[in-house]
Amino acid sequence: MTDNEIDDIDDGACPECGGTVAPDGRCWDCGADRPGFRAHVEIGTAGGAAGVSDRGRHRGVNADAMALATAGPWTVGVVCDGVSMAPRGERAARLAADVGAAALAARLAEGVLPETALAESALRAGRAVTALAVSPGAAPACTYAAGIAGREGIWSAWVGDSRVYWLPDEGPGTALTEDDTGELDVLAAWLGADAGEPAPRIRSYRPAVPGRLLLCTDGLWRHLPDPGALRTVADRGARHGTASAGRPLLAGARALVDHALAAGGQDNITALLLPVAAAAPGRPAATGPG
Repeated sequence: MTDNEIDDIDDGACPECGGTVAPDGRCWDCGADRPGFRAHVEIGTAGGAAGVSDRGRHRGVNADAMALATAGPWTVGVVCDGVSMAPRGERAARLAADVGAAALAARLAEGVLPETALAESALRAGRAVTALAVSPGAAPACTYAAGIAGREGIWSAWVGDSRVYWLPDEGPGTALTEDDTGELDVLAAWLGADAGEPAPRIRSYRPAVPGRLLLCTDGLWRHLPDPGALRTVADRGARHGTASAGRPLLAGARALVDHALAAGGQDNITALLLPVAAAAPGRPAATGPG
């Protein structure tokens, strides 16, 4: 469901045998590693949404994943972060992002309410990740954050500590998610066989001004937790991003990732930006496409 990928420099055939490269960078057929697999990934849509994911400076594998899709007037995005203490977290994240975005776009195209689409797509993503487990003690896991931008407003859903922010062109921004963490910031909810059925929390907002919906992993927000700082960096990137002229959200996402890399890049880093128009006045909160 992702359209117009800008650059996914690490996807493709195995350089050794021409086989299929798995989500962890190893060939399904011969087992060879692909150097630099998914070290830096950029995606985008014709409508301007864009995302950047980077392995960071200290991780051997990029266990973050992102996906974009469109369905009529809707733009949707999903960002996931593989749980480092679980096996094959990178595989869980890529599967959850792809399944979640595809299911979300499909249900919106069918005319269901965004809240319903978000809940159902998170459930499908959770079941897909659960199916990866080979035993209760070997259960891949990941966080999950999804966002929708449409004519009537913006919506977010999440499980874990990947975040969604509203970054307006004017006025203060805000976080639309609350981390699922316990004492000492220990993750308290995730997708995976050892987590049970996901129970995503969902939040909606009707913006009065245009802006951007930002979905990101903790590799970004730990360096920039404040919505105002996130918007400042993204705006600066959009103004000065000559390499991505005509794609301000791509330039903004690049600037956010570059900021985290400059701050140390301790973790994988992902920033996904969806364009948001001011909500149409007088329209119902959610009516599906049309």
